[in-house]
Amino acid sequence: MTRIVAVVVTHKRRELLTESLRAVASQARPVDQLIVVDNGNESAVRELVESQPVPTTYLGSQHNLGGAGGFALGILHALSIGADWVWLADDDGRPEGPEVLATLLSCAQRHGLAEVSPVVCDIDDPQRLAFPLRRGVVWRRERSELGDEDLLPGIASLFNGALVSAAAIDAIGVPDLRLFVRGDEVDVHRRLVRSGLPFGTCLQTAYLHPNGAAEFKPILGGRMHTQYPDDETKRYFTYRNRGYLMAQPGMRRLLPQEWLRFGWFFLITRRDPAGLREWLRLRKLGRQERFRRP
Repeated sequence: MTRIVAVVVTHKRRELLTESLRAVASQARPVDQLIVVDNGNESAVRELVESQPVPTTYLGSQHNLGGAGGFALGILHALSIGADWVWLADDDGRPEGPEVLATLLSCAQRHGLAEVSPVVCDIDDPQRLAFPLRRGVVWRRERSELGDEDLLPGIASLFNGALVSAAAIDAIGVPDLRLFVRGDEVDVHRRLVRSGLPFGTCLQTAYLHPNGAAEFKPILGGRMHTQYPDDETKRYFTYRNRGYLMAQPGMRRLLPQEWLRFGWFFLITRRDPAGLREWLRLRKLGRQERFRRP
């Protein structure tokens, strides 16, 4: 029998976690085990996890592992207890309904996938995408713009409701603890692409997540976007980690586009040479693998 283990990573967001766990634990195809990695190591979170109507494992960490380390710990624990598939979720989102897991598993089996993701939609407006998605040269922001096919191959949003096979994890590994937050999902996606394993997004189901589109600033008349988090700490991790990622195999071909996008954004759109210098400094830290936390 197929054994599915859900892994949820949380950090001091108990109210959001409550909603997330309620949706995960009430799936029509129930998870065989629910693992929650708590980077806040809070007793109230332990009690919440242990009160769920499915078998649970609480992993409280006295050291904040970040999203990357939290998922790495949870995934390895899932494999150690015999998971055939690992269902990944963050604490600030949730499956859109009780059939999400069954739909993902069915899609993976029909198409022979090693990984399958749901469409990630705005938790406040489920007909909009939580993050803009590019198909070809056009950016899509509405769920209806993705079409009504069963599968969008070769594209996946990881950690937001992604269902990953144990065989895929054996091939691509677990998230890199050094990335902490921001970019860890890009790194795992890069490894998944390079592995040659089949994967994609099931367009028939969704995972709800807070809208993150505000970070993606349009340039060149909307033909390209540049990521600019308003929060200084988020910018630090985003740009530093991106410097590392863009130096990795499979990503280097995107460097000319990277320079064009960020150069245009800081010098033409924002008229902010100091911002460009800071971007250069942070990406250099990542390229040199200087992963000290700020």
